[in-house]
Amino acid sequence: MGQRNNTQVSSFILQGLTDSAGIRLALFTLFLLIYLITMVGNAGMILIIRLDLQLHTPMYFFLSHLSFLDLSYSTVITPKTLENLLTSTKSISRMNCFTQLYFFVFLGATECFLLSSMAYDRYVAICNPLHYPIVMSLRRCCFLILGSYLIGFLDSFVNVLCISRLHFCESNIIQHFFCDTSPILALSCTDTHDIEIMIFIVTGTTLMVSLITISVSYVFILSTVLKTNSTSGKQKAFSTCGSHLLGVTIFYGTMIFTYLKPSKSYSLGKDQVASVFYTIVIPMLNPFIYSLRNKEVKHAFCRVTQKREGSRQLK
Repeated sequence: MGQRNNTQVSSFILQGLTDSAGIRLALFTLFLLIYLITMVGNAGMILIIRLDLQLHTPMYFFLSHLSFLDLSYSTVITPKTLENLLTSTKSISRMNCFTQLYFFVFLGATECFLLSSMAYDRYVAICNPLHYPIVMSLRRCCFLILGSYLIGFLDSFVNVLCISRLHFCESNIIQHFFCDTSPILALSCTDTHDIEIMIFIVTGTTLMVSLITISVSYVFILSTVLKTNSTSGKQKAFSTCGSHLLGVTIFYGTMIFTYLKPSKSYSLGKDQVASVFYTIVIPMLNPFIYSLRNKEVKHAFCRVTQKREGSRQLK
């Protein structure tokens, strides 16, 4: 056992998505374009919400944090992926690998509970509209945001603490394009059974508690909407919730497919496609999902643009 402890690797090699130089160049171009759109889209969403006073409501307060998480989430994964697509070494230090894993889990778990908070916000707005300003006060919103970040911190702390206790004494090649839990567990030369169970419980609890919260909120929302006689009221409720439901379905669908299964069933091809989707593509999609289907955001964009044009003319 002592000899095994002395053979710890100091760095890992990220296998990446493909060995073909042509495909790697095409993927680099595609991922760079997606990353730039992600940065502009999410930063733009945050800026519009901050500049337009009519968007200073609980729903857009949560949405601005979702944009911040998506921006950060993409930045944790995409730059290193782009670097590895252009180089042949694809190495990452042990510390940097665990740091990437920590922030990846932290931001992902935080987003789960942020989506739950957004569902709760929609539940109060539709099912209890008269008390909405009181229930969704600034203090309550801040409490929900801080709670989401705290749960994300605890989840990632437990995850990385478990992973950091593993020994890697045979191979240092991670069969993935970033440092994720399943391929690192598969790489370890020690018994990972207990650690797998711990991570599965923590990850499963995070996903299921947040998903149950969202499901219960929407059961009550659906019940209230179906009792509404007004057609315009129903349309407004569905349009308000439609964007959030679409974002939740995409995010949780890929997460559950990837993580709620044993690490031994990790599939290089299928899991990498799912990982590309939720680490690179979804952060780009969210600004479009929440803005293109939302008239308030479109109107806010027009108001902000007109204000800037007006201020330039005065100068």
